Amino acid sequence: MSPDVDRLQRARAPVVAYARDFADGARLPRHSHPRAQLLHTLTGVMQVETPGGTWIVPPQRALWVPGRVPHAIRMLGRVSMRTIYVRPGAAPGLPVECRAVAVSGLLRELILRAIALGERRQGETATHIDALILDEIRTLPDEPLRLPLPQERRLRRLADALLARPADHRPATRIAGEIGMSARTLTRRFAAEVGMSLGAWRRRARLLEALRLLAAGEKVTAVALDLGYQNPSAFIESFRRNLGTTPARYVAAADTPAAA
Repeated sequence: MSPDVDRLQRARAPVVAYARDFADGARLPRHSHPRAQLLHTLTGVMQVETPGGTWIVPPQRALWVPGRVPHAIRMLGRVSMRTIYVRPGAAPGLPVECRAVAVSGLLRELILRAIALGERRQGETATHIDALILDEIRTLPDEPLRLPLPQERRLRRLADALLARPADHRPATRIAGEIGMSARTLTRRFAAEVGMSLGAWRRRARLLEALRLLAAGEKVTAVALDLGYQNPSAFIESFRRNLGTTPARYVAAADTPAAA
């Protein structure tokens, strides 16, 4: 942990806020801390590696990381991280596992207000803000931003190959032979390992790769073609169905200047 983060972990307040900007490609090596963390960015995208898989965190979303969970972060684009740390036992009902969530307008403003008040904030205002932040975290809807990875050797080799070729749309009947399995065995074992079908996993992988490419400045049409969609309209519809917005609107939100 950095000295700043280490100091925040020892703070007495149940909720402490932290603001830091990162250049494109910056990395935070694998680490953990006693407090839970809500990782949020105003601009840019964070790729977070946890024991449970890879997460992509764009603007208007956040990743809840419980205390003591190891995680590493890679910045995709210029990242304006605005995050909070929550003391263990600060409130009942907080998530006990990593989860990606949509950040409401209210929560975003609460995070920025907590940052503006500083580390040693006191009084009723700070108490109310902390309580509202904790209430929001408990009720935020989940987002499909996690890509679980299989642990079985052959399945992991296949998953890594598919991640390297996200435009590969070959059916299971054709790729199963590459790892010495029948298509039926592959689909059954893959679903058992990652908790979703192979087809759903591949669609999720393409979505997360799309977020990475958009963060790097790629145009929507180019991203659609890079990922093997038949046309940009098919990509836009898939993106909207999963994230509730179009790629163009997502890019506009990601380019909004940081306010704090």
